Amino acid sequence: MKLALAALALAFAVSGTALAQDTNSSEALPPREMSWSFDGVFGTYDQATLQRGFQVYKEVCSACHSLDLVAFHDLAAPGGPGFSEAQAKVIAAGYKIPSAPNDKGEVFDANGNRLTRSGILADHFPPPFPNEEAARTANGGALPPDLSLIVKAREGGADYVYSIVTGFGHKPPPGFQVQDGKYYNPYFAGRNISMPPPLMQGSVTFSDGTPATVDNEAKAIVTFLAWTSEPNLDERHQMGLEVMAFLLLFAGLLFLSYRAIWKDQH
Repeated sequence: MKLALAALALAFAVSGTALAQDTNSSEALPPREMSWSFDGVFGTYDQATLQRGFQVYKEVCSACHSLDLVAFHDLAAPGGPGFSEAQAKVIAAGYKIPSAPNDKGEVFDANGNRLTRSGILADHFPPPFPNEEAARTANGGALPPDLSLIVKAREGGADYVYSIVTGFGHKPPPGFQVQDGKYYNPYFAGRNISMPPPLMQGSVTFSDGTPATVDNEAKAIVTFLAWTSEPNLDERHQMGLEVMAFLLLFAGLLFLSYRAIWKDQH
């Protein structure tokens, strides 16, 4: 009995030590596991969520993060947010794109400003900063990553991005030092992140009336960035299902052929 109690006490002591070490660790916590409409073999993007996600990107994220690999015409492509071509043209026209040299060979106006033109469907989303140096200067030395492939580029994918954008507001454990100009986020490696909390209640006003909670905003932007990372997911899943159906049919035909050929041999 005494031996059993001693063993139990030791187990609690070891457990408590491990918990304390984990609490004070600077290692990132594993991402929260979420349920996404685009997960699994039958996964697909929800167009309404994609459109809300685009709104979050445009009104919040685009101030710091680029979307270099996405063109405006992609917004009207099959499997995407479902904007019409006319809507995509209006969205593109709202952006200013660096223009080609004018008839005098100039790319800057008399005030030294870069000449621009309205965007067209063939253009890609313009970056928020003219170069890396300007981006770092505006963000305390940190370089905001391009978001085009962020969901595919980060281990944990959509769950990781969701955890990061919703992971602010946690109290640092005793003894943990939050660096100057940084923010505590337990899901980020080192738990010191340069990005300030990007989302808050009412960050946007969704045009479809969806409540603009942090959770809804986060799910919307993550779904949108999952699409930018893999815009052909719907097409790929459809092709996969068609291939599986063909293989099943082919296997059935082979079986029937086998029976027809060998039925008189038994």
